[in-house]
Amino acid sequence: MTTIRRVGVFVGLGLLATAVVYLLAFAYVAGVSQQDHRGPTDAIVVLGAAQYDGRPSPVLQARLDHALALYHQNIASQIVLTGGIGTGDTASEAVVGQRYLQSRNVPPEALVVRPEGRSTEASIRSVANWMQQEDHQTILLVSDPFHMARLRLEARRMGIEAYTSPTRTSPISQSFRREVAYFASEALKIPIAWLRSW
Repeated sequence: MTTIRRVGVFVGLGLLATAVVYLLAFAYVAGVSQQDHRGPTDAIVVLGAAQYDGRPSPVLQARLDHALALYHQNIASQIVLTGGIGTGDTASEAVVGQRYLQSRNVPPEALVVRPEGRSTEASIRSVANWMQQEDHQTILLVSDPFHMARLRLEARRMGIEAYTSPTRTSPISQSFRREVAYFASEALKIPIAWLRSW
């Protein structure tokens, strides 16, 4: 076999392996997105999303409304709001979420604001630090369905016993094409998350 043919074989095998890993990651994201493991935990954790001039975006509002419903089901006595301050913003996603839930008659003592970080990893790390301070053991993560797989992996990497309950009312979930696009994008991040969580 010539050198050129060897290179071609290796490249072909590499592309095949990459495709297989990507398809597995996509299937994992899609599978976890359908799982709802709501049950009694120490806290409900809402992952941040965009806010506009102090008002939650439709995506963030869907997450907050889902957390509110879980709170009223007595899943947990506390709701943790995450999400930092975006470029040009004056309030963090976490604070906007806090205000929204207070306007829905959630008592202030039931709300925990963790505005550190602008990424999934930073938000989960902040929650992990808070859990350690409070001696909490379990959380229920609330976000969009596409986000659940990576959230679970990040939580596992940080030693958190985490369960997931995705919102079903997000604008992203209302469009099949849009949701598949988010699944496809998220699947690109999963292999790295797999490696980091082992």
